[in-house]
Amino acid sequence: MDNTTKFTQRFNEALRYSDVKQTALAKAANVSKQCISDYKAGKSVPSIDTLYLICKYLDISADYLLGLEN
Repeated sequence: MDNTTKFTQRFNEALRYSDVKQTALAKAANVSKQCISDYKAGKSVPSIDTLYLICKYLDISADYLLGLEN
């Protein structure tokens, strides 16, 4: 499994198990709702700055989302 696929899988899992709406996450991460949709679909990955904001908002580690830890 490549890194983008791992991120996509774990990002979707994190959203599924949280009560966070895409619109709220987009606002917190300072990106469009379309960007969040693209991350969910595996069409793109967030920048380091956006990844930081996503992790902070979802209270999840970047290492986990990136597949560096289980």
